[in-house]
Amino acid sequence: MFPLKDEIKSYSFPIISYLIIIINSIVYIYHYFIYPNPEEFIYKYGFIPSNFNLINIITAMFLHGGFFHIFSNMLFLFIFGDNVEDVLGHLKFFIFYIFWGICAALLQAFFYPNSDIPMIGASGAISGVLGAYFIFFPTSRILSFVFIPFLYIGLAEIPALIYLGIWFLNQFVQGTFSTLLNISTGIAFWAHIGGFVAGLITALFYLPFKRSYIKRKRYHF
Repeated sequence: MFPLKDEIKSYSFPIISYLIIIINSIVYIYHYFIYPNPEEFIYKYGFIPSNFNLINIITAMFLHGGFFHIFSNMLFLFIFGDNVEDVLGHLKFFIFYIFWGICAALLQAFFYPNSDIPMIGASGAISGVLGAYFIFFPTSRILSFVFIPFLYIGLAEIPALIYLGIWFLNQFVQGTFSTLLNISTGIAFWAHIGGFVAGLITALFYLPFKRSYIKRKRYHF
């Protein structure tokens, strides 16, 4: 399932979400088209669990391993970020975005503390955005491209509760099996899980204070 858009209207301009997308894009262009040694750049600014560095956890959130990596991450942020930012407010959204990314990296490092492979990508922080969206807008319908071999190919509107629930279950199953079987997939599943859970907990804390505003957004009044 590939998300295309959600149905919830954002009442404020998502300046932080858009700035994050712009910064990631600039870093990507510099990394691959200007910097003389892209691999060195990853080892310099990526997060390596066996060489713990908090600054690198943050810088790693703005690095990506290829075009599809950054495109898919920024698409998810574009679709889900604006309404979460709208609920939390711009400054809090930025702070929590970084916090969710840190939580994501820490959980991945917990499972692979001796790894010398750099972790890069915004997906851990964006997973936090997904976790918050899961709590704030569970009934929002996500227009998605769905491909089920031999059964269905096309567009479908899927409730966020189901869409993000399936997404999280997929991350958990793959993370569990890759850890138990000691398989290196190149995907930081536990970072996705850690970010999602951190975002979910954050949203649960804010939900009682934002319930009426979220209700207005859900029903567009």
